[in-house]
Amino acid sequence: MDLSPLQYALAILAGIVAGVINTLAGSGSAVTLPMLVFLGLDAGVANATNRVGVLVQNITGIATFQRSGKLDIGGSFWLTIPAMLGAVVGTYIATILDNDQMEFAIGGMMVLILITILVNPNKWLRAQSEVKEGRPSLGVLALFFVIGGYGGFIQAGVGVFLLAAMVLGAGYSMVHANAIKLVIVLAFTVVALIVFMLSPVEINWGIGALMAVGQSIGAWAAAKFAVSVPNANKYVRWLLIVVVIYSIFKFFGILDLLTGML
Repeated sequence: MDLSPLQYALAILAGIVAGVINTLAGSGSAVTLPMLVFLGLDAGVANATNRVGVLVQNITGIATFQRSGKLDIGGSFWLTIPAMLGAVVGTYIATILDNDQMEFAIGGMMVLILITILVNPNKWLRAQSEVKEGRPSLGVLALFFVIGGYGGFIQAGVGVFLLAAMVLGAGYSMVHANAIKLVIVLAFTVVALIVFMLSPVEINWGIGALMAVGQSIGAWAAAKFAVSVPNANKYVRWLLIVVVIYSIFKFFGILDLLTGML
């Protein structure tokens, strides 16, 4: 597929924005998926191709956290395994179904998450993690299986769900949860890419790599911000609120309606 210089620039810019949002909050795919469709990919191919950038930006974010000495992944094994298993199921569904009904469901979940963030800010702002040692409860494991399934299915918004599950459910601080989130998303993205490659759905590796360049830049900048800026939790929480509100508008079609009125 031939791209114009403007399309190259737009792909990289969208990648940078998505890399920042994904690393600090989640739902950066709400930026990259529409951009991939704008560049000429159909929805199914865009959904699969989007995982290339997600994979690269999570590797970049993890490496940056690691170099900063802030990558504490203790306990992540118990959360990563069910998420990977769920991703197998979710990605398989993505290869045989459309996502119209899922988008409506995402919007509903975003509303619930927004309410939770607004009415219980103290948990989002906890400075230290309060994670119990040992295997999490079966309820928590089941929750991460479902989140992994959703991440495998469409990816967009999965970071928000993971942060909510880790901060409000498992007891992590926001910064700690962001580091763990990158590990979990990396793991189930590898699973999703393998399932997509074994399916009839195509992956446009060229455009995916192009957008991955931007996402890597954004992930690097965001990870540096998270570990070096005082009160980063507060900034991340407000970014999360903005992302969730944007996602609600996007998935319920309100954004398209407003755009059409302009």
